[in-house]
Amino acid sequence: MYKTVKQSRIEISQLMLPSHTNFGGKIHGGYILSLMDQIAFSCASKHSGSYSVTASVDKVNFLNSIDVGELVTMKASVNFVGNSSMVIGIRVEAENIQTGKTKHCNSSYFTMVAVDKKSKPVTVPGLHILNNEELRRYLKAIQRAEESKIRNEVFSDKNFSHEKYTEELKNYRVKLDL
Repeated sequence: MYKTVKQSRIEISQLMLPSHTNFGGKIHGGYILSLMDQIAFSCASKHSGSYSVTASVDKVNFLNSIDVGELVTMKASVNFVGNSSMVIGIRVEAENIQTGKTKHCNSSYFTMVAVDKKSKPVTVPGLHILNNEELRRYLKAIQRAEESKIRNEVFSDKNFSHEKYTEELKNYRVKLDL
């Protein structure tokens, strides 16, 4: 069985309230991450037809702050599927509802795993790609997964040796007394 990207796409919007702010008066990044996790869950569960859990979150760069009173819209879609895993791409935008001006606040990729009632992974439907944009996202997800494997191998405790990197530390603000 295959599903199109459109069949699982989710979009949510929420008005940002004063209760969502950090100490600097901007919307708290942790609150935005929580919303992102919720939409990733919804998108993955819609695609898989099963409860889905967060396995990992790719790097999240906060590009623009979000102000109280702005309308935040999150768009999520399935970019890649494995056997039981799905990569959900999420884009976060904020709109000043008085001026209509929008800004891109962040994007990230959540890897979700579909599970059964015993928390065992279940097979998810394949992805039916219909256009070049969906194909680009699928291929980029494969590339990010390959890069992650390499990074995990390089920095695993088994393979990592600080001696290899100590010389490079001359370029950093660190003092070693080993």
